[in-house]
Parts: sequence; C-alpha cells; structure tokens
Amino acid sequence: MSDKESNPAEEAAARAKEQAEQDALPYKWSQTIGDIDVSFGVPGNLKGRDLVVEIKKTSLTAGIKGQPPVIKGTLPHAVHVDDSTWTLVPAPGGTKTIEIHLDKVNKLEWWQHVVTDAPKIDVSKIVPENSKLSDLDGETRGMVEKMMFDQRQKEMGKPTSDEQKKADILKKFQEQHPEMDFSNAKIS
Repeated sequence: MSDKESNPAEEAAARAKEQAEQDALPYKWSQTIGDIDVSFGVPGNLKGRDLVVEIKKTSLTAGIKGQPPVIKGTLPHAVHVDDSTWTLVPAPGGTKTIEIHLDKVNKLEWWQHVVTDAPKIDVSKIVPENSKLSDLDGETRGMVEKMMFDQRQKEMGKPTSDEQKKADILKKFQEQHPEMDFSNAKIS
C-alpha cells in the first residue's frame, strides 16, 4: 500500500479501468467468501456433450469442443473438485449459459481473478453482503469480520484490533500503577 491516500478521482478511474477489464472478459464471474461462479453464453442448439468443462484442484478449462476455450488457466487458489459443478441452462433469446460453480478450499480468502492470467480486481474494496456473512457459523463470521476490520484499519493507518487491545491493556495497567514510568515502553 502506498502511504498517500488516493483521491476520489484516481479511485474512480481505477474502478472504471478495473470494470472495463472485467467487462472485456469472455465470461462473467462473481464470488462470495466461500465460492466462485463463472458463466458465459453459448449457442442454444448445443448440448452438454458439445462442451468441454474441466475443473481441477488448481485449473479450469471451459468452452465448446473443437474451439479455443472461453476460459482456460491456473486458478489462483485451490478448489474442492468434488463440490464444484457446472450446468448448461437455457437463457433468453434461444441461447444457453454455462454456469460453473467453484467451491473454494480456503473460505476466508477473496480471489483477485478466476485464472491467474486474467486482469485482477482490487479485493480490498470488496464489502461482503451481510446476508452472505450471516450464512457463516459464528466463529468463522467473527474471524471474517475481524479480518475485514483489521484490513480497513491498516488502510487508514490505524491500529488493528489486536494492537488496540494491547494498547488498552497497557493504558489500564498504567492507570492502576501511576508510580511506574512507561515512557520508554515498547509494545510487541
């Protein structure tokens, strides 16, 4: 992270560039903290046997048989192959959509892209939908909320929750022991 704050115009330009890069991809993708969804359209007359979809632990290939794949590459993080699926669904206008669902191994990590050679998104700007956060069990949700809080604090140059807790304990101790000199104390 740079020390200087980016101004709103730079921020907007970065978002617009990122959006243009994502819009230019031959597929659409979205994610929750636990999974990735990828989709792209194909002609309506195609059946499952006309397609190639290979989901491996760290790679993905998908497209129409005999044509260059629509998406092919190394995944930035591992997926559970057995819990990842793909379906061919009818879409408006007589077309069909391939929907690929990837189940993340690490449920506490945002992906910057689906495959490593695709343009990245800025994951620090992701704000999970509260409904998705509420789907998590209490302990996982607490960890995710703490990670998000600490990430925001770091970006603003403020102490993380752990650093704040240590500072609060030291302050309380100092108040209880005014006779001790803490001027040179270092917290680690």
